[in-house]
Amino acid sequence: MTPRSPHPDEDAHYTLPPPQPVFFIEQALLGALLLEPQRLADVTGISSDAFSNAAHAALFTAIRSLPAPDPAQHAKSTQWLDAVLTAAGEQTRGLTASYLHGLIQVCPWPRHASAYARMVEAEHARRLLRAAAQRLAQTAHDTSLPHPAPTSLAEADALTAVVDDIAAKFPPHSPSLPRTPTPPPATAHNNEEAIDEERLLLATATAHPDDIEHMRWLTPDDFTHPAHAGIWHCLTTLARRHAPVDPVTVLWEAQQRGLLTSGTDPTDLLDLLGAPVGSPDHWGERILQRSLLATAHHTGRRIEAFTDNPATTPYQLVVGSRRALADLSAVRSRWHHATSPTPATRRAPAKATKPPRASPPRTTAPPTARVSR
Repeated sequence: MTPRSPHPDEDAHYTLPPPQPVFFIEQALLGALLLEPQRLADVTGISSDAFSNAAHAALFTAIRSLPAPDPAQHAKSTQWLDAVLTAAGEQTRGLTASYLHGLIQVCPWPRHASAYARMVEAEHARRLLRAAAQRLAQTAHDTSLPHPAPTSLAEADALTAVVDDIAAKFPPHSPSLPRTPTPPPATAHNNEEAIDEERLLLATATAHPDDIEHMRWLTPDDFTHPAHAGIWHCLTTLARRHAPVDPVTVLWEAQQRGLLTSGTDPTDLLDLLGAPVGSPDHWGERILQRSLLATAHHTGRRIEAFTDNPATTPYQLVVGSRRALADLSAVRSRWHHATSPTPATRRAPAKATKPPRASPPRTTAPPTARVSR
């Protein structure tokens, strides 16, 4: 096996973790370009940002910025290599002539430069997707944001753009899903606040059942507590049947659905439903926003998990990411429906009528109307 060239920073006084395979792929690509600079014409769609190592990025920038030497002259002289080393040294430290020669030695086949570049591009796409997924997860979990939902949805749009870009660069093949297990949903933060808001919604919806019908944007899956989700299902069922809604009818519906276990005290549910505060819309939007943020956070973590598996191909990253983003889009659609202002009802235009026929001009005053007694 060909010995590996030294790492440009291996003289540090601490132990570095073993490099990832892409590090050696970058070495092979740079070695091919240093040995046969004319191979740069075969390397398309890649920039210095695609390299995971700062020294490698500086070398690639220098190679692209300098005119390619004459092949015959390059085989006899190190003049062009010296120019590359000088240009790259202006961007990063630690590069030596021996490192450049080591890159040339570890390159298996310079004619495979385009294949090496494709691998580097694939790993760059993985890193970009991981970073976008992490930003989405972190933003959705940030409780200090003044407008968390719009900010998180903007990060979701940025993540979608990264996925679309990867799909354009890597044509589809077998549309298999990633084999990476999906991480479990994170525990909701501010759980006590979520429970209180759900209880207030159930009470106010029971007191104002007419508001339930237009709240189809809220589903039982948006609730953090399973019992509250079940009671909301009871309320929506009663409202859509146009049945009477009050604490007693909801209690009966809950019993019919098996929500009252043997240890449940019916008076607890009656007390809960008998303390309305505010409006159902207000509490419903709060619950839906929390569900939206939780889904966005989980979406980011799912996609990040895909990128952490090195066996996942670029197109599998696209398929898995789009599947995860579709779940977020479903909640997002309901969120827009809940928060968009209701359009004003437009009055139908009056039917056109024929203009009245013109009467001849009056030459005398009209007769005075007679008032009958």
